[in-house]
Amino acid sequence: MRTLVLNAGYEPLAVVSFKRALVLVMNHKATVIERVEDDPVRASGGPYDRPAVIILSRYVRVPMSRRAPVTRRGVLRRDNHRCGYCGKAASTIDHVLPRSRGGADSWENLVACCLRCNNVKSDRTPQEMHWELRFTPRQPNGNSWTVRGTERSDPCWEPYLALAA
Repeated sequence: MRTLVLNAGYEPLAVVSFKRALVLVMNHKATVIERVEDDPVRASGGPYDRPAVIILSRYVRVPMSRRAPVTRRGVLRRDNHRCGYCGKAASTIDHVLPRSRGGADSWENLVACCLRCNNVKSDRTPQEMHWELRFTPRQPNGNSWTVRGTERSDPCWEPYLALAA
């Protein structure tokens, strides 16, 4: 069971285990605003609500340079598992400017790619192949990219994730 942690300004900060969330609540550092019905945590001091969403009592400053890390899974998710060249289902990623020619592992240089296009393109640029990208690759933004764990969100989190979007 996971718990969404909100900053004092209702912006999503993190997803933590319910045990960690319960410790924050018991130490009066957070308050439960959504709980799991009919599933309390039993302790020697009595039952506690199992938290689904908690809000911190004090505001925590978050660095503005928070960037989504570049990962294979992230590139596929950003591109909706569709090939950047032909639009078919993608299972690999491709460097638009090949690494052998100085292409970086960055959001702007990686696209999801089907196996066929990846093999045909090989070590060439799309211009050399006379291919066009279906979209311009960009770094994704939004809390679902910077707050880890929200990609597998609980339905009761959605109103809080939508507030920050």
